[in-house]
Amino acid sequence: MNMMRVILGDITKLEVDAIVNAANTTLLGGGGVDGAIHKAAGPELVAECRLLGGCKTGDAKLTKGYRLPARFVIHTVGPIWQGGNDREPELLAKCYLKSMQIAIDRQFQSLAFPCISTGIYGYPKALAGEIAVKVCSEQLQKNGAPQTVIFCCFDRESHDIYGRLLS
Repeated sequence: MNMMRVILGDITKLEVDAIVNAANTTLLGGGGVDGAIHKAAGPELVAECRLLGGCKTGDAKLTKGYRLPARFVIHTVGPIWQGGNDREPELLAKCYLKSMQIAIDRQFQSLAFPCISTGIYGYPKALAGEIAVKVCSEQLQKNGAPQTVIFCCFDRESHDIYGRLLS
């Protein structure tokens, strides 16, 4: 049975097939969750990312997890919030869709997402959460995989938003 759940915690500590990185277009590390994932994975991650030639907003690319408990990292680039009229909802939905597609194609059983674009990119947390839950739910119903999708929230406000959306 497929399951979506929310946890409050550090995505770099999760033992799952893959964690999703809210990356920037260079894929070479940055602030927030991106910086934390790069730091925890070690220098091999940035070395592999250098070979990928960056990533467009709304797209996703796969690397190994290196020193992370997760076997793989799916890097996706969320949109910067500009008020909602610059394709932000469409681009954010594509982040979740492309990440889920990689997980399905690779037959991952467990996948963990951070709250993409809600940090320094400024996407309103509740709106981003609605998109995340909707896209992942649709993909689970359509594909029956992965078995477990975790929304790993770093702050209580996001955790509570996802909790309401999943109840």
